[in-house]
Amino acid sequence: MATNPPKLKTAITANERLHNLKKTFEAKYGESPLFYACAPGRVNLIGEHIDYCGYSVLPMAIEQNIIAAVSVNNSGTIQLANTNPQYKDFTVSCFEDIVVDRDNPKWYYYFLCGVKGIQEKFGIAHLSGMLCVVNGTIPPSSGLSSSSALVCCAGLVTMEANQKSLSKVALAEICAKCERYIGTEGGGMDQSISFLAERGTAKLIEFQPLRATDVTLPDGALFVISNCCVEMNKAASSHFNIRVVECRIATKVLHPEPYGREEICKVLDITSEQFSTELLSANTQHVTQFKLHQRAKHVYSEAARVLQFKKVCDSKPTGSIQLLGDLMNQSHASCRDLYECSCPELDQLVDICRKSGAVGSRLTGAGWGGCAVSMVPSETVESFLQAVREAYYLPDAHRAAMEKQSLFVSKPGGGAAVFLEE
Repeated sequence: MATNPPKLKTAITANERLHNLKKTFEAKYGESPLFYACAPGRVNLIGEHIDYCGYSVLPMAIEQNIIAAVSVNNSGTIQLANTNPQYKDFTVSCFEDIVVDRDNPKWYYYFLCGVKGIQEKFGIAHLSGMLCVVNGTIPPSSGLSSSSALVCCAGLVTMEANQKSLSKVALAEICAKCERYIGTEGGGMDQSISFLAERGTAKLIEFQPLRATDVTLPDGALFVISNCCVEMNKAASSHFNIRVVECRIATKVLHPEPYGREEICKVLDITSEQFSTELLSANTQHVTQFKLHQRAKHVYSEAARVLQFKKVCDSKPTGSIQLLGDLMNQSHASCRDLYECSCPELDQLVDICRKSGAVGSRLTGAGWGGCAVSMVPSETVESFLQAVREAYYLPDAHRAAMEKQSLFVSKPGGGAAVFLEE
């Protein structure tokens, strides 16, 4: 595996998406892009809500990604635009401190997280001016890491525009840290797989130190992603960070019943002020009850399932597809019952996927909406897709309108890269 993100020369006119992005850029700014950068989304096959506890996870990059077309100048500003008209343009000065408004998580603030992360890493007083147009094919708020892919793409763009160089591992660590400017207390899985992914293989991502190990998925099965069409924005709600906080506290104190603030302070011998500043995040200050035991029980059991999943993939025992499916089913039950990060629509979708022929199906991503991932025997994937389409999407007008971008087979995609026109 190469140390740094690759720089690839490509015929832009031969790639319809890049060609259209180039034309959009030229129409908007009156000049051609200097380079392009992309960062993929991901699907987490198993290992939900455990990366921020330091445990290994097992994701793969997907072919859907974020691409940015960029030119560099001395204007003293960074101008951002998006091919999706619902995302408004934004301009920021290169000579003022970059401010990320975590109370108003607009798309461009995720981009600015990546810019700010690179600026601080290298101590760049005045960033290069940039013109930038962003195009994304990852469904937003779907649990497929569209926001982290945007942060990673922005970090890569900013590094390239300012003629700096970093390894994939360093970029992943910087982007995981700087995404917290938007208020999400994530653990680094999304950014790590976005940079460290390699086409054709899933990865076991380990932390402290960060490293990625190939995991060869079994022959005879495919992974299908299905979006329940309920959107959840991690930065705009406290669901995600509450779980982070509960796990943080659970490392210090644990019994089966929920804990109140006063009890935790008494057990840990800390003041209420220390509890708020040292253990809580900005958007969890209102929480009064903490389910520490069941959150920890999920984390420990899920961490064990990740290692068992990799072991099955490596050793390929008889019935390995069913064994992996069982682990995925156990993971969903734990996410639903112990971590309480599912939702009725996701549970319904997972149930439909299993009845339609999946050997295993589970929520993927933060939860509370977004996508399920299902392991389906290769020979039955077409009948599976049709059955899910008929049972979940077609009966509902909203879901039916989203079906084409919400139900698809996914193969392991490649990691973040820079493209230069031939």
